[in-house]
Amino acid sequence: MRRSILLAGLVLLPVTGMAQGLVAERTISASLAAEAVAAAVEACASRGYRVAATVVDRSGVVRAVLRADGAGPHTIPSSRAKAYTAVTMRTGTTQILETVRTNPGAARLPDIEGFLVVGGGMPIRAGDEVVGAIGVGGAPGGHLDDQCAEAGIARIRERLN
Repeated sequence: MRRSILLAGLVLLPVTGMAQGLVAERTISASLAAEAVAAAVEACASRGYRVAATVVDRSGVVRAVLRADGAGPHTIPSSRAKAYTAVTMRTGTTQILETVRTNPGAARLPDIEGFLVVGGGMPIRAGDEVVGAIGVGGAPGGHLDDQCAEAGIARIRERLN
């Protein structure tokens, strides 16, 4: 009996020692997310691309979505998956794609549920902290989706700190 009480105490000791109370985290606001998706869709439209853009918060939850007139229905789930992938991995999806191509240990990343490992997803940072991500889908190439995502971030960059 004493052994089981002692064992239970030892098991719980590390957990109670780690308790810190509440954790404050910053995340992108709905208004900044809406501005970013609008800027990304506008940037692509000015080049003749009909896309959708999605911004997710730091936890991967959708904050804003905008689909351009005439954009295909697939652009919404692809933009969301790119944003989710970027925020989860804390890096751009083009960089993740390159890692998958060159590192055999990363070859299974595209198999993770909800991931889309093609260009067009970028983390949104406040300083060094990832507070969300933007994904763009529908341009004729991931590098073009990247450019539109960058335009979305550029629109709100000064208000991220």
